[in-house]
Formats: sequence, C-alpha cells, structure tokens
Amino acid sequence: MTKTLVGPQLRQLRRSYNQTQAEMARNLNVSASYVNLLENNQRSLSVKVLLALTESYGVDWRALVNDHSATQLADLRAAVRDPALSTDRPDLQELRAALDHAPRLVAQFLELHQNHRAMLGNLQHMHQPGARSDLLATSAEAAIHDFFRQNSNHFPALEAAADTARNAIGGARDDIYANLKMYLHDRYHIDVAVKSYDEMPDTLRIFDRKRGVVTLSEMLDPINRCFQLAHIVALVSCAHLLDDLVATFGPASEAGRARCRVELANYFAAAVLMPYDPFLSQAASCRYDVDRIAAAFGVTFEMACQRLTTLQRQGAQGVPFFFLRIDEAGNVTKRFNATPFTLAEQGGSCPVWNIHTAFAAPGTIVTQFVELPDSGQFFTFSRTTDRPRMDRRTAHRRLVVALGCERAHVKRVGYADPFDLSDETQIAKIGINCHICPRQACAQRAHEPLHVHLPVDANRRGSTRYES
Repeated sequence: MTKTLVGPQLRQLRRSYNQTQAEMARNLNVSASYVNLLENNQRSLSVKVLLALTESYGVDWRALVNDHSATQLADLRAAVRDPALSTDRPDLQELRAALDHAPRLVAQFLELHQNHRAMLGNLQHMHQPGARSDLLATSAEAAIHDFFRQNSNHFPALEAAADTARNAIGGARDDIYANLKMYLHDRYHIDVAVKSYDEMPDTLRIFDRKRGVVTLSEMLDPINRCFQLAHIVALVSCAHLLDDLVATFGPASEAGRARCRVELANYFAAAVLMPYDPFLSQAASCRYDVDRIAAAFGVTFEMACQRLTTLQRQGAQGVPFFFLRIDEAGNVTKRFNATPFTLAEQGGSCPVWNIHTAFAAPGTIVTQFVELPDSGQFFTFSRTTDRPRMDRRTAHRRLVVALGCERAHVKRVGYADPFDLSDETQIAKIGINCHICPRQACAQRAHEPLHVHLPVDANRRGSTRYES
C-alpha cells in the first residue's frame, strides 16, 4: 500500500472536536506522539488507524485517502460482520492476507455481499400487501436518497451559493420574510401574493415565472412562507448549478430528475435560512437541543432536524445524523442519512424501536439506544411534527421525525445525558424488518425471516411460535 499522508486533515478533524492530541490518541488506541507524527506527515496513515478514525469519528476517508486497498479492507471488514454469516469472524490479519493473496476473490465476495444486501431490500418491498414486481425497480425516492448519501448529504456548491444569496438578501434574521420579498422584487422582478383558501383550496405555492409572481396559500404559517420563498430564490439564482447537480444524478426518469431538482432547491432554501457556520456553532453550543436551534433560526423542529444531517463539511463537521420521517401507518415519507444506519424504506417497522411511541406523546422528545443485528449501536430521538392542514375535513397531518447518531458521538448530544452508557441493558436490540431480521428469541417477531432458518424444537416453546 502506498504511503498515505493526511496531516492537515487529521489536525482539522481533531480541532473540530476540540480535542487535544492525547484525547484523540485515546480514541484511536495509539500514543499521543504517534498522532503528533501523523499530523506532521512524519508517519503514513495505517489501515488500523484508518478504521479507528472511521469508527470513532464517523468520517468517511475514502474520497480523501483514495487508497483502494485500504477502502477495500474497510468494505471487507464491514461485510464479514453481516449477521447472516458465522459469528466466528476472521481477524484483521486474515482479511489483509485475503486482499494480498486473493484480490479477485475478495472483489467477487464484496460484489456478492452487495447483491445480497440489495436482495434483502427487494424482499422488504415484496412482503408489502399488494406489492407488484415493478416495486423491485428503483423508485425515485430511493434513487434520490442514494444520491444524497453518496454526497454525504452535503453539497459545498449549494452552500456557497446560499451564503452569497443570504448576504445579498441581508437584514436581521427576524425580518427574513420581508427581506426575501424585497430581494425577489428588486433583483428578479418577482412579486409575492398571498391568496385565500377559497382561491387555492389544494395548493400551497405556485410560481408563475412568465408573470413574475409567486402565490402562497394563507394556510402556510410564516416559517413555511419563508422556506417557500427561499426555494424560489434557488430556482432563479442558481438554476445552472441545479442543472449541473441533477446531471450528476445519473440515469433516471424525467419525474425522478424533477424530484431531485426540488430536493436540491430545498437544500439551498434550508442553507439560506440556516447558514452553515452559525448553525453549526449554535448546535454545538447547545449540544444539539433541536428546540433551541429551531428557535434561534426561526424555523420548525423538522427543518432544524433535516439541516443537522447536512453538516458534513470537511474540517467543520457536526454529529453525523440520520433523519427519518414517518406517518402513523409507519410509512417513511422522508429520509436522509449521514451514518451507516440502514433505513427501512417502508418504515420504522421494528416494534422494539420506540419511534412510534412519539405519536402517543405529541411534542415530547422520545429517546432510545438501539443496536442493529450487525452490532452497530445508535442513539435515536424522536418527536411529532404537524403539517399544514387544508380544511376541517382533512385528517390531521401529524408525523414523527427521528434523528439518530452512532454511539461514538453521543457525548456531544445532550438528550443522551440521562443514559448510563456502561449499562448494556439500556440498549434495545432492533431490526429493520422481521422478514430480513436474523435475531433469535425476539418476543416481538411477527414473521419468520426469509433468509435465515430459526431453530425449531417440538419439545420446547420459545418466546414466539417461529422458534423454540
């Protein structure tokens, strides 16, 4: 393996966590002098330290290191931890030997494992009532989720464009609505009108580019009116940038590309209302108290949660979170991910995960430590959020949003303070879906897994009827 020198990047990472070299050394299980040598490019980055950095700090070093053997080893190590395989896992030395002596076999094994994971995702679709074969095709939602995740939920060009626009808009944070209207009028000759429900019974926003008019429904609250205007700023101020990013989205349907453009414009709008540096500073200072963050920037709880998943700028990273929004039926209506957490497209369907409990306590933060079958541990917190309600005949639009991070980051999140991290009994053993969950002796199991045989003994009754 060629030498990999990452001194400046390592120093930036350490400083972003406000750590000394000794503190980082303890996290990486190396000496402080070795960290000093790494930061001064007097030692190259070893595979062991690369893996430790990934596990301790949630940093994806692949694009930075660009070392095929190191990243392949990380992929191989993750693959052999799959719960479908034996628990007698090969150690690091054996994995290195496999890479050195049978690289093509390793590549084929990793391809097989990737196909296995894709198959499990397809099985998850197939168990849904009324599912058809076309569900096996990649949906626009899944493709957009993967596109954002491949970019670590962070688009530097959009951040820069949003900063430029925010500076041009100017004014105090609590005057943002008036300033957005003035900016659209003065710079782009676009006027804003608010119409009654009778005039817009089923629409929240219409942008007529030819007439230069944005029409908003009176059913939008002030926060969402600001967001919709910031979205329009994206469409008129950086259309070419949106085109370039959508072009990298890859082959997709016309509807999929249009959806991707909407999500990228929403990203821009969030960056305008919640500028990166002040937002990260506020989040760190209040230890990710989302209500305080939302109040400070005049946004909703959900907006603040989603923005937290985008704080992945190299050298100025926030806690890597996943974001999930579900309805009362368990359907996922929005998801973003900056973690290794495997999100179920059809919902947080494991009853052991308390995400649904939030519906019973509206407005209350519900917390939990969870562990996936691959031994990955995460801290999650959830809360309800309400969507605009069009009229009295419409059912209430209450949803739950959930954020989660790897256990390595919980000391930075105030919601985790009441938990005793040394008490393993506080960690809930969850799965993604019963059909693809290999856990044995789970009292909440509703279906037999499709890819693992559970032990059955006619002389013994286990915790469920699927195993004994």
